[in-house]
Amino acid sequence: MTVIACTGRPFPGAVPWVIRLGLKGPIVCYQGAQVRTLDGGVLLDHGIPHDVAMEVIRYAQERDLHVQAYRDDMLIVARDRPEARRYAEHAGMEVHVVGDLDRAMGPTTPKLVVVSTPENLEALLPDARRRWAGRLNVATSTPDYLEFTSVESDKASAVRFLCERFGIPQAEVVAVGDGRNDASMIAWAGLGVAVEGSPSEVIAAAERTIPGPGHAGIVQLADQLLS
Repeated sequence: MTVIACTGRPFPGAVPWVIRLGLKGPIVCYQGAQVRTLDGGVLLDHGIPHDVAMEVIRYAQERDLHVQAYRDDMLIVARDRPEARRYAEHAGMEVHVVGDLDRAMGPTTPKLVVVSTPENLEALLPDARRRWAGRLNVATSTPDYLEFTSVESDKASAVRFLCERFGIPQAEVVAVGDGRNDASMIAWAGLGVAVEGSPSEVIAAAERTIPGPGHAGIVQLADQLLS
């Protein structure tokens, strides 16, 4: 059995968890925008073009929402705000205040994240999806993170890339998740599994559910798959 970590975390924030889990294979990070080897090698990279990224940044700034981008695995922000510090602590990264994201970003950024309250983001999500339909994928990963990636970047496309690389049939893929950013991957997999309590679109994408954290759902699933 091959186990791959598929996370919205940036690569530097994902590596410690991958090591802790004892995984050796590639890492799907930045919501599927990148597939990296444990030593940092890049196998897949689909970023948001600069001009489209600036549309999202202006949209957030006009609403006084914290928005952040990434360059060379650095978390970059225009202003030092509590939301940036909260995200950085969660992700295990440093905050780099650059003043002007337009000048500080590269030609692409793996993803953009708006950090706000769950209530704000639930209200924002439908409008953001309408505005960038066909150009960006927009989903919440946790209730307080609204994440944007290129339209060709999501966890499903990254997992499909790895399956083609390793010759793994789609029917043999099991995908588990609990966020809207997991829905496409869960729907694509041969067996899609949602964690109980996930958003409705995640539950709808799955063939079955498992108990949430603290209730040994993953252990139960692994035992069933290996029996």
